[in-house]
Amino acid sequence: MPKSIRVLFVCGRNNRRSPTAERVFLHDPRMRARAVGIADTSKRRITEDDLRWADLVLAMERKHVRRLQAAFGHLDELPPIENLDISDEYIFMQRELVELLQENVAAALEAYHLEQAAAEEESSGL
Repeated sequence: MPKSIRVLFVCGRNNRRSPTAERVFLHDPRMRARAVGIADTSKRRITEDDLRWADLVLAMERKHVRRLQAAFGHLDELPPIENLDISDEYIFMQRELVELLQENVAAALEAYHLEQAAAEEESSGL
């Protein structure tokens, strides 16, 4: 099993989607989860320290990916930022939201680990 990674979940206001993700994956051995929002009105607004902490950023929508890149592109190195493609139509811990998160996060983690393995293989000259 790959080592546990630090996953930062990002949505608009940190009200429903990213807090649901943090709760769902709280005890998941594959990750340490943290939830933030990108809006000024977020319950917990994203900071540069959040991005430095993260190994992988999972944004709920493509617009969040673009806003993250625009707001924090000045940092020397950003972690990979992936779009989970989960629209803002769910309430906190709604069953359909939990199911979407489980499915989309599993796929994102698999892709992340494959990319990391390929990068390690390339750097070792194999």
